[in-house]
Amino acid sequence: MLGLKVRTLFSSSSSYPRTRLKPYLTSSPSNLRIRMSSSSSAPSQIIEHVVLFKVKDETGPEKVAGMMSGLNGLTSLDQVLHLSAGPIHRNRSSAFKFTHMLHSRYSSKEDLSAYSGHPSHVSVVKESVLPICEDLLAVDWVAGNLSGPVEPRPGSAMRLTFMRLNEGLGDEEKEKVLGAVGEVKDCLGSLDQMTYGENFSPARAKGFSIASIAIFPGLNELEALDSIPEVVQLQKDKVRDLLDHVIVIDYVVPPSQSASL
Repeated sequence: MLGLKVRTLFSSSSSYPRTRLKPYLTSSPSNLRIRMSSSSSAPSQIIEHVVLFKVKDETGPEKVAGMMSGLNGLTSLDQVLHLSAGPIHRNRSSAFKFTHMLHSRYSSKEDLSAYSGHPSHVSVVKESVLPICEDLLAVDWVAGNLSGPVEPRPGSAMRLTFMRLNEGLGDEEKEKVLGAVGEVKDCLGSLDQMTYGENFSPARAKGFSIASIAIFPGLNELEALDSIPEVVQLQKDKVRDLLDHVIVIDYVVPPSQSASL
């Protein structure tokens, strides 16, 4: 599953040192809000939260299942609009050996902070995540003008891209990269949904400052992207020299926890 040499949206060969593991968000006062149903249309703006985990090689399957169950159980928290956690389908970045991921959505930064500080979240991180994970990466961004449902359909396939820019670049270069990502969105005909933006939580991001999620109806539509690399070639050429490293992850949204019980 890891380290496959395939075509990706962007590419880079540099690496980055691992960070010492801590809970991946810090707490702050909460403002509880009513969750939207899975059939609700997206608000004009949401907060995307993605965490990548590297589970220790010697970890038994029962402990991995316990971590996934604990994380997916957090979907019941009032602040959470959507949450899913599961194994990574394909890690296209050989420098980082992440094995699992969590994707969740919130109405505001305040709701994300309230989720982070909730005792249930703190307990899952302390008891089920940190003991079996040797590395993690977390990014958050504001997604404006989201179309479609807040909760991606189970079985949907995601391509997540995290970009770390070369040191010393300014806002002009950052806007150029964001613009190139936006142009890619316009080229993907089978796309259900896409968001992208600048990370606002640098503490666990390993320097990755721009992120995107492209959601497809299923794996067939996602993997068809690799057979037409010319679709994004022009955008790659525009920003290739600005990027230090890129992580590309493919993920399939699992069934909801309640449906699998």
